[in-house]
Amino acid sequence: MLALSGCMNMEHNKTTQPVLNISYPAAYVVNAEGNSISVIDLATNQVKETITFGEASSSTMPGMNMANMVMWPHHIYLSPDGNKLGVGVPGMDLSAGHTGVKAGMNGRVLVVDPKTGQTTTNQKTPIMNHNAVFSPDGSEIWTSQMDQSGKVLVYNATTMALKNTVAVGMEPAEVTMSSNGGGNRPQYAFVANGMSNTVTVIKVADKSVVKTIAVGEDPVGAWPGADGKMYADNEKGQSISVIDVATLSVAETVKLGFTPGYAAYNQLRNELWVSQAGTGNKVVIFERMNGAWMKMGEVVTGLDAHAIAFTKDGLRAYVTNQGAATVSVVDVVKRTKVIDIMVGKKPNGIVLKY
Repeated sequence: MLALSGCMNMEHNKTTQPVLNISYPAAYVVNAEGNSISVIDLATNQVKETITFGEASSSTMPGMNMANMVMWPHHIYLSPDGNKLGVGVPGMDLSAGHTGVKAGMNGRVLVVDPKTGQTTTNQKTPIMNHNAVFSPDGSEIWTSQMDQSGKVLVYNATTMALKNTVAVGMEPAEVTMSSNGGGNRPQYAFVANGMSNTVTVIKVADKSVVKTIAVGEDPVGAWPGADGKMYADNEKGQSISVIDVATLSVAETVKLGFTPGYAAYNQLRNELWVSQAGTGNKVVIFERMNGAWMKMGEVVTGLDAHAIAFTKDGLRAYVTNQGAATVSVVDVVKRTKVIDIMVGKKPNGIVLKY
């Protein structure tokens, strides 16, 4: 629990996080307003543990000294070796979209031990960020800086020393890694530049900008698919730009007719799942028909559906519902909801660990 003093200049939202022993396959769900991570046992679909960062994000008051305070954690990634969780902490509520980003506001990168639940790193960034993703070899953490003179910061994942600063487009949001590196093919980082309506492609090895790709209006993330594509969700454009990693060009634009929250490719069934953000409460499912993505079904999940994570066998999907404070478990083959799991307030990012 958080211990509050009577004065308003407290150091930060201190909390005592018990040392956990999470040794089971689990889903880690970031609760933005709850300021915590719900740990769901994948075998039982029950919340087994809660990793807390302090009092609820919405409870902060004017006059607080926020030197080390964690507020509104957003997206979460697992390191390649499975030993670290990277959490981006923009410091403001992004559940209603990314407009109104506050200039000059600090962000944070947290590194959390997925077994013990202990926060091992709390690194402040000069400007608010969106996520914190590990490089393919796990040696670096990449994070965006969401202002008009957009940048990506690359930190040493062990020491958190700043290694590189890469200029990108205006108001960059998610930084993601392409899924088909290896061999003679270079590995790329993709940066969605919301105000520029572009995606910047950066070569991971030398941090050089390879290309800037025009996409739809207000892209938030270019989500990797195992099919050699990146799926950029354009919030205001209400579309998905399908980027071919081999050619670094837009191969297809999928018109949605709603605001996307997330796009996820299911390799097992060659399907594209897109969540409906805002007042939406469902995931729309697309299949390949005559060489194009066509809507072929939908599953009602919960209010303001957002992130989607598939199990490694591709048979179950976990969907965070920001407005419902739940995670929906979906049977992929039957396209039916199995259960809703109550988590913290405004759940956003999710990652599965086995």
